[in-house]
Amino acid sequence: MLTLKTLREDPELVIRKLAKKHFDAREIVADVIAMDDRRKAIQQESDALLGQQKKAAAEIGALMKAGKKEEAEAAKAEVAALKARSQELLAEADSNAAALQDKLVLLPNLPCDLVPEGAGAEDNLVVKMGGPEVQLPENALPHWELAKKYDIIDFDLGVKITGAGFPVYKGKGAKLQRALINYFLDRNTAAGYKEVEPPVMVNAASGFGTGQLPDKEGQMYHATVDNFYMVPTAEVPVTNIFRDVILGADDFPQKLTAYTPCFRREAGSYGKDVRGLNRLHQFDKVEIVRVEKPENSYAALDEMVAHVESLVNELGLKYRILRLCGGDMSFTSAITYDFELWSAAQGRWLEISSVSNFESYQANRLHLRYKDENGKMQLAHTLNGSSLALPRVVAALLEDNQKDGYIEIPECLRPYTGFDRID
Repeated sequence: MLTLKTLREDPELVIRKLAKKHFDAREIVADVIAMDDRRKAIQQESDALLGQQKKAAAEIGALMKAGKKEEAEAAKAEVAALKARSQELLAEADSNAAALQDKLVLLPNLPCDLVPEGAGAEDNLVVKMGGPEVQLPENALPHWELAKKYDIIDFDLGVKITGAGFPVYKGKGAKLQRALINYFLDRNTAAGYKEVEPPVMVNAASGFGTGQLPDKEGQMYHATVDNFYMVPTAEVPVTNIFRDVILGADDFPQKLTAYTPCFRREAGSYGKDVRGLNRLHQFDKVEIVRVEKPENSYAALDEMVAHVESLVNELGLKYRILRLCGGDMSFTSAITYDFELWSAAQGRWLEISSVSNFESYQANRLHLRYKDENGKMQLAHTLNGSSLALPRVVAALLEDNQKDGYIEIPECLRPYTGFDRID
């Protein structure tokens, strides 16, 4: 959530920057400023009324002592009227504060200056490509056919048990899932991230804190009896560890990693681009989260991008890194780098990670602050990244490592799988 200070200092800058996200903020910004002006006017009038009440109350005592009962009663009536007006202002202040908050949460985060112009995915900037060229056998298959051929993922059984988008992993397919989760967690902890195991259901306050609510209700599974939400990503519970926390100047950086299953209702479309593991309602993902001082957050972002790239390189997969344009960014992000793997069997790129800096946007919603060296309270910066989302990693691993009669397991995973091929 943008701060009032940001809006008041340069409203035209806010409007101009949000236009890069193809968001017209002019009306909302004007409303916010008008509401804040009214807030200040209410406060000024309330302060003046309080002074008048104190003065009138003092006069009542003096009038009573002087035996001026009629004047004293008039002064009492004046105090009652002042108190009534004060109550009216208090109610208006509460209403105004709620309306102001409702307006502020409608504004996305400001994109940083590095974000390129653009309306959609076709305008994203490719900043790096890497990995080996993929050589497939002539009879190469997409991963959903490989999964059936080697009996490692059963999509039909998942439909029977739950519905589309809930696959059942079997045998070496299940072991490959577990191997990837453990491998990613081990690599993350080796890079200094502390492992945590958070809940996979969160309350509404947690969803608000990271920006999923009120923006993405339709994409989240909602347990209405308890008003809990299934996590769409471990970013939500892990970042909310720091909700309402005040850190010290020496408490940085905060680096956490977590594995959770993730749940998203958005996977409802049809066609080849959502077949198999390409898009699921439930999937496994390992996440990294950082909390940084503002002056260090972009160096931390570069470190996170480099770390995710090292994971992809160790898996031996062809990849590219994109800097998302303004029109393709999330509501909460100030800048995002996406990682995509090349699926030679499908002839398309598959997104497997987003690494983002939210600057102070989430921290403002979370009330995540720290005391600087001068003891002044400041908002921290939050960052997160997938490291990595499993479904499309598995899809690329199966497709790009298929040989005649078997699928080869990358060497870095073999200590985790206990096997070097699927056949």
